[in-house]
Amino acid sequence: MEFTIRKGRIEDCESYLKLIQELADYEKAPDEVSITIENLEQEGFGIDAIFGSFTALQGNEVIGMAIYYEKYSTWKGRSLYLEDLIVTEDKRGIGAGKALFEAVMLEAKNRNCGRMEWQVLDWNQPAIDFYKSYGADLDPTWINGRFQKKQLQKFNFSQEI
Repeated sequence: MEFTIRKGRIEDCESYLKLIQELADYEKAPDEVSITIENLEQEGFGIDAIFGSFTALQGNEVIGMAIYYEKYSTWKGRSLYLEDLIVTEDKRGIGAGKALFEAVMLEAKNRNCGRMEWQVLDWNQPAIDFYKSYGADLDPTWINGRFQKKQLQKFNFSQEI
């Protein structure tokens, strides 16, 4: 099956949201998606875009996406973080995920990044095997920390900045 990879476009956002929901369902968190098409349009393609993306297409149908953003490492400098790599379930196995991953790798290389990072759930063996096939380092020693929006909103800060 033939497919193409290109930089994401604003008109991909509706398909991106469907893919994001598909991933949330797969990761057993179907009610966690609160982002909207408008968020994706503004935050990925607006004047102050904060993420970049690649789209996998089969004909005119969006079958996959990779969303990434730049971050900074105090040890390695400029870094690229792969937020999500998603290929719709019935199109997996045709090489689109590999092509999307390599597009992000090339983006990191072209930006002269000191590191490229991503996360994978410890039970997602197909993804773990995929990343290992590239010789990636999968570090089990780090624990992820996060605050949800509602936690940040409720917190009483001791100072104003």
